[in-house]
Amino acid sequence: MANWDYVLKFIICGDAGVGKSSLLVRLTDQRFLANPDPTLGVEFGSKLIHIPEEDKTVKLQCWDTAGTESFRSITRSYYRGAAGCLLMYDVTSRASFTNARSWLADVREHADPNLTCILVANKIDLCEEGSPAGGKQRAVSTDEGQNWANEESLLFVEASAKSGKNVDVAFFEASRDILDKAKRGIFDEGRSLGVKPVKTATANTLTLETPSSKQGCCS
Repeated sequence: MANWDYVLKFIICGDAGVGKSSLLVRLTDQRFLANPDPTLGVEFGSKLIHIPEEDKTVKLQCWDTAGTESFRSITRSYYRGAAGCLLMYDVTSRASFTNARSWLADVREHADPNLTCILVANKIDLCEEGSPAGGKQRAVSTDEGQNWANEESLLFVEASAKSGKNVDVAFFEASRDILDKAKRGIFDEGRSLGVKPVKTATANTLTLETPSSKQGCCS
């Protein structure tokens, strides 16, 4: 039986094929999903993490959204109420990095302006010497990704859903930023990113919540 202090809703968005489903499975099950089926609409996963600096346990509720245009009208409805967003691209795909701009614009149009967004450059394992891909050519440098994240006031991390490198870090960093916003009073009760009891949670309205007393549940 596990206890938590906050429930944070995350959305994971980006082009089809950038590794969103594999990253979610790596986070929740600690395994690599080599050939996932295309996401139809949304997929869901959850995990408990502990933030040592705050001495808080956070339950992540993560919604993996489809990366194809035909599902955009469906996935946009899941943006509402999100406290965090993982905006993903594939470091070996220039197009996925370019398209991240339109995904970010979409999130900013349909999600709360106080949402924390972290840019995740996935598949760095493909660029390593000795990898099965033979050291695939990078299409987006670390500096370019970091510079664009800075320009857009995004957090940034390079990760690999296959090896697990920095997958947990991405969610830790975003969660820390969200809790910092909570301490600064950005999430006020009554707002779309409100502070409400856990029992009121729903897929589309829950973002940052603090229970009156800790409740137990499995992750």
